[in-house]
Amino acid sequence: MDSPNQPVRRTRRSWAKGLGVLGAVAMTTLLTGCNREQWEVGFYPVESKGATSHTDAYTSLWTGNWITALIVGALAWGLMLWCVVVYRRKKSDRGLPVQMAYHMPIEILYTVIPVIVVMGLFFQTVNTLEQTTDDRTPGEQVIEVVGKQWAWDFNYVTEDVHYAGVQVNLDGTEQPGYDAPTLYLPADTDVELVMRSRDVIHSFWVPAFLEKRDMIPGRESSIHLRPLKEGTYVGKCAELCGEFHSEMLFNVEVVPMDEYLDYTDGLRQQGNTGILGPEYDRTEWYQNPYEREGAES
Repeated sequence: MDSPNQPVRRTRRSWAKGLGVLGAVAMTTLLTGCNREQWEVGFYPVESKGATSHTDAYTSLWTGNWITALIVGALAWGLMLWCVVVYRRKKSDRGLPVQMAYHMPIEILYTVIPVIVVMGLFFQTVNTLEQTTDDRTPGEQVIEVVGKQWAWDFNYVTEDVHYAGVQVNLDGTEQPGYDAPTLYLPADTDVELVMRSRDVIHSFWVPAFLEKRDMIPGRESSIHLRPLKEGTYVGKCAELCGEFHSEMLFNVEVVPMDEYLDYTDGLRQQGNTGILGPEYDRTEWYQNPYEREGAES
């Protein structure tokens, strides 16, 4: 008979109950402060939901990958904890535990399931890229976005007008981009954004659009998309490009087509006709090796 002062030996059920309580407390702590909108977009920017023709596809891939990872992780963690609890060494055990060489059915299972999961994620990723990054839908409006230290020029090629941006001066307020260069996009219209740099490497990034493109001197990159949700979005350069990189901000205004045309007409009336071309570039320090005389492309 056990002594009254001897601690009671915990059963397997009590171990499981303790782990369940610990998991519930941890999940409650992690989920505190999360609202439904944040869950719907997988903790991407809330304003990204339905912002463009690409954002929902990106969000679906992102959340799907996380759900898969959590299921696999929960299964792996559960099996490990189960083994730790069930097969832990007991006081009554003597010598080494029973040694097992292999278990063929389980080894096959542990090989087949990961292959199926990886192949599923691969084909889902390829399908998403075909809808987004590889989208080459002809743009009804072609707009050239030109990065420069430390501002942006926007050439509205289809309308043959331009906007020359000026560097933002941060003043410590909560809205430092209030007077930033503004890119206008027509809603519900296929748009082609052609991007290049006038000097060093920049990067065009609108967080709500869930897309980013590097702008490398001597090369062009592009984004084909359809803005869907009207509103104001914040953009920035995502590549460290010099002393005032933090001030290389811009805004994006997604407006109805008639308002977009009014804006471009306004630029025309201000005398901002034509395109700001490479004559304003500052790339004397850079030599594209494929443009050298006699070099093979």
